[in-house]
Parts: sequence; structure tokens; C-alpha cells
Amino acid sequence: MAANYWESSQRKYWTFSKKGLADVRRAQESEPANKQLIATYPLPERRLLNIYFHLQLAKLAKRMSVRQQALATAQVYMRRYYTKVEIRTTNPYLVLATSLYLACKMEECPQHIRIVVGEARQLWPELISSDTSKLGECEFNLISTMNSQLIVHHPYRSFIDLQTTFSLVQEEVSLAWSAINDHFLTDLPLLHPPHVVAITAVLLAVVLKPTQGNLQSHAQSLQTAMSTIAVPPSNTAPTTAQARIQKLITWLAESSVSIEAVVDCVQELISLYDVWESFNEKQCKEQITRFVKALALDK
Repeated sequence: MAANYWESSQRKYWTFSKKGLADVRRAQESEPANKQLIATYPLPERRLLNIYFHLQLAKLAKRMSVRQQALATAQVYMRRYYTKVEIRTTNPYLVLATSLYLACKMEECPQHIRIVVGEARQLWPELISSDTSKLGECEFNLISTMNSQLIVHHPYRSFIDLQTTFSLVQEEVSLAWSAINDHFLTDLPLLHPPHVVAITAVLLAVVLKPTQGNLQSHAQSLQTAMSTIAVPPSNTAPTTAQARIQKLITWLAESSVSIEAVVDCVQELISLYDVWESFNEKQCKEQITRFVKALALDK
């Protein structure tokens, strides 16, 4: 379903178990040099940082009219990079801009380095140098850290196939598309194959009513989606909506897709939307700026 994913570097080197990812991060945090930085410069929890970085990347991408797929790739690059590098040893704004610059190259919508630096400085004038060589150096560092494994398989292609299979209406397509975009704010791109995320998005779109609005407002309804997966079909005549849900659940049960993986994806999104309510952009910015300035990482 996700063409070439099974032979990709993404599957071989950049897809972790939850325990494996936790171990990688724990090892990074336990390094003596990092321990001191972490104690001196506390940051919001990871999911809140992910929300903040997503919003900043989206602002930069909008200024340059960058398409969604390149923005998605940039977010995956950042997630991968920070599994290997302690964030407090970097200027996250430079990493943001560089990730988008590199993603645009890989997704065949390249942007000139001077344009990227110029637009980044418009957004973060006190935190980004006008020296384009800084972004060039960061690009080399990103590529090296990711071992030149830059091709990213996204859920979008699988979703396009699934929306035809399940005859999704436009409102459901929009809702599912939002779920796919939001999954980039979580660890899911490092945990599950893209087609599992696509299936999760379809499930949420079918279980939730499009009239309910955006996903962030309906974490409780996502809990319903989870219970729907586990509940066996009733013998009573289903409504049209129930029939569509039943078709999806039956299809899922007969496929080789792990239901546990789909449930995990739903849980991750629930967790994201729950924590989003406590997101404070000003606080995130202040805490990041503090270590960037104190460690002269903006020079």
C-alpha cells in the first residue's frame, strides 16, 4: 500500500518500537554534557515543543508558498535529527529553516537559500543569522546526522487509495487529511508505517461526524473511535453510518494491518489533542530563546 516503504531506509533505520525510541532518548539525555544542559535549561514537554515547532514551520512554509508534502518532510527531518542530537546544543530556528530548505529540495520544489534565510529572519530576526553559510553548514550536519537517508514515505498516497475504497465524502476527506497532518506533531512518523496512519485517519473520519468540526475539539470522540475498533458487530440492523463503520472494521480485520497499531495511533492523537489545550506559545518561545541566547547559538 505504501509503495517501496518495505524496502526503504525509513523502515530499516527510522522506524522504532516505543521502547526503542524511549531508549534512544534516554541514552541521549544521560550523556554527561547533556545532563547539565537539561538541568540548566528546562523546556516544555516534548509534545508541546512539537506543536510550537509545527506552528513555526507552518508560518515559514506559508511565507514561501511551500506545499504540504515538503512541510511534512521537514517535520520528519526534525523529528529524526533530534533523536540523535540534544536540542539544547542547537539553534532550533536554524534547524527549522534548514529542514524546510532540504525538504523542498527532496520534494522537488526547491527554494533559493537566500530566500529561506531572508524569510526566516523576517519571522525570527533576533535568532537567525543573515549569513547563508550557517544554513549551508546546518544542511550538511542534517544530512550527515540522518546518514543521507532523506526519502520519506508519507501517508498521503495510501490515503488517496483508501478514500476511493471507502467512498469518503469531501467533509470526511478534510477531516482525515487533518488527522494525517496532525500526526506529524507526534512520534507516529517514527513508530508506524505510513499506511497505518492513513487507515487511522480514515477510521477517525468515518467514526467522527464531519459536522463535529476539527479534531482538536473532539478528543472524547476519538475515544469513541478506539472503542469502535474493539466492539464486535451487532446482529441488529445497522444505520447507514454504522454500516460504513462496519465495512471499515471488517476490512481492517481481514487485512494484514495491525489493529493494535491503529489503536496506538488513535491514542497518540488523543494525547496530542489533550495536551494541546495547555499549549502556551509565549512560554515555549521564551524557554527556547533563553538557551539559544545564553549559549550563543544564534551567532
